[in-house]
Amino acid sequence: MYFFIPTAILFIVGWFVKNRKVTWLISGYNTLSNVEKEKYDIDKLCYYFGNFMYILTLVSLAIAISSFIFEDQLDLVIWIGVGVFLVVIVLGIIFLNTNNRVMKEDNHKSNLDR
Repeated sequence: MYFFIPTAILFIVGWFVKNRKVTWLISGYNTLSNVEKEKYDIDKLCYYFGNFMYILTLVSLAIAISSFIFEDQLDLVIWIGVGVFLVVIVLGIIFLNTNNRVMKEDNHKSNLDR
């Protein structure tokens, strides 16, 4: 039962970021100076980060459902779930930080000219 609480929190954060553009929930972006924030495309950032949170929600939901199905092997479910969760987080961070996906187009072009 307790595994559904983080699932709901991840879904709510993903929904607020993707649909309401609540950027103060994005760690790192909310601490940037206004000059640095101008380099980012808010729509792209919220779209990708919201989808990233939805993927984490699905992983968390799979852990929650598996904890009910495999109740007698709860330790194994938790270890596998945490491992998958960490892999998804690392891959998501790499995806969001490569190829200037969330940068404004004019800023991206000026970086290529250097």
